[in-house]
Amino acid sequence: MAKLKVETPSRTTNPAPHITATLLAVFALLVSILTALPAQAAGAPPVYPISGYFIYGSTNDATNMSKLTDIKSVGGDTIITFGSLLKPATLASVPASCTIGGVNCAAAATSGVKVNRYFTYSDGNSWGAPALICPRDKTVTSGNTVYTILVFPTLGTTCTSSNGLYDVVVINGGTTSISVSVAKAATTLGMKYYTGMPAPVKRTDITYLVDLSYQSTLTAFTNRFLQYEGKVNNVPGLAGFYHHTEMPLSDSPIWAPVLDVYKLQNAAIRKYMPTRAAVISPYLDTRIASAANITPDEAGRAIADIAATANGVSLAIAVQDGMGTGKTGAFFGNESGSSVDQYAASVVGSGSWGSKYLAPNRDYFAAMADGVDGTGTQLWANLEGMAPATSQNPCDTSLRGQTTKPRVDRQLQQLGNSPTKIISFMWDPYYTCTGTFTPMFQRMKTASATPVITDSIFYGNGDVLVTGENLSGGTVQVRWTDVNGQTFNKTVPATSYNPNYGTQQGINPRIESVMASLGNTSLGSGKYYLIDVLNGAGMKNDAPYSDQG
Repeated sequence: MAKLKVETPSRTTNPAPHITATLLAVFALLVSILTALPAQAAGAPPVYPISGYFIYGSTNDATNMSKLTDIKSVGGDTIITFGSLLKPATLASVPASCTIGGVNCAAAATSGVKVNRYFTYSDGNSWGAPALICPRDKTVTSGNTVYTILVFPTLGTTCTSSNGLYDVVVINGGTTSISVSVAKAATTLGMKYYTGMPAPVKRTDITYLVDLSYQSTLTAFTNRFLQYEGKVNNVPGLAGFYHHTEMPLSDSPIWAPVLDVYKLQNAAIRKYMPTRAAVISPYLDTRIASAANITPDEAGRAIADIAATANGVSLAIAVQDGMGTGKTGAFFGNESGSSVDQYAASVVGSGSWGSKYLAPNRDYFAAMADGVDGTGTQLWANLEGMAPATSQNPCDTSLRGQTTKPRVDRQLQQLGNSPTKIISFMWDPYYTCTGTFTPMFQRMKTASATPVITDSIFYGNGDVLVTGENLSGGTVQVRWTDVNGQTFNKTVPATSYNPNYGTQQGINPRIESVMASLGNTSLGSGKYYLIDVLNGAGMKNDAPYSDQG
């Protein structure tokens, strides 16, 4: 949204660039006022900004139902599970218990034909008979393990290879399926589930790049994976698929192989499950000392490259915010000289935010919103729900540690109004573990009414539009400097509460707005102003917010 600041220049970084015209900003203000509810009359329950979580799925229906119910209780409506690797193998590495008539199952399935390569795959699903399409495909049950053997032609699209060579995939599964069980729970609870896609392994020479030496087999296996899901899991709760293969927000041509994986798998989704969507979650690394050294401009170009892989699929790009690994910084411009917090310091060392990171996360998400604008792709955020581990914040046996609620709220503020949805990595263990603190899941419930300020507009008539969550029913405190250099500190009622602001603006539907009327005043050019909200529940934002005129 464009910032209309009459008598003051607009800021250089637009936190929600979906609407850029000043006229539209004025219209937005009028709509907010006309459709607003009285601030004191708001009776809706608190809304937490995070609406989705990565989880570890289970084959047990009761376990999945319990987990998804907990997630829904804190406002979650979306869950995502990871994919699995299609791993190159040998005949000798096929599990010894996979036999047909006493013969190695892969050898038995390919008797009389030549094998090019062997692969194994394990995703916690029971593929079995629904996956069998070609005559040589087999399924074998050994104890509680269900093996499914798929035989793919290396040339041709039928079951017969035109060059006489075949690739074999041995799938190791159980008697029940994770994806089926999670999708069942999601359907019952009215939630959305994205199940993980197959992924290639990494190369041995350049270990951060995918191995596409078996791209044709990956393509054939992806097709079969989607056909299998279509047969066993075509339920309302299955919203789509998660691309397990990751990449940084880099526009370097070296990442072209990863883009190729996205393209081929999105094309397959479009063909075999055309009503389903896809999610990709690339990562940021904005450390000055990092080799990645990603700038906001580069992130904007890179996300446009990823958006171009959609191939007709409804695509969301949920960018990892990097705070849980210490790879990015959540700070406002006036905090550039302030010291990084103890968690970031454990990764980048002591120093100021501005000396350790190229730019605030807010600038990156604004640039990425510009990058996807007009592509039909949604920008989501994947908020890292952990913190770099220190001796003070252990989380089970994880390499990352527990985080704090104020730190998460700071991360949310940095996302601004740019992403249309916020999900989080990840529910288990970071929202459920007990360490120095009680589980984050419980802390979220206790402090669910805490205001989160995501953006603001300081109008030339002295009105300040404040957006975020849990803003209604209280007061807004603004500290600012006018054009004459005089400083002010004023607390006024939060009026014109609009719970539908996000929906009306086509941004995150959980975004609300209130108005603070300061009276006849001005805002000095380039001057920072600070905002705090005390809402009707008596809760104050625990992450400081500032903006620049």
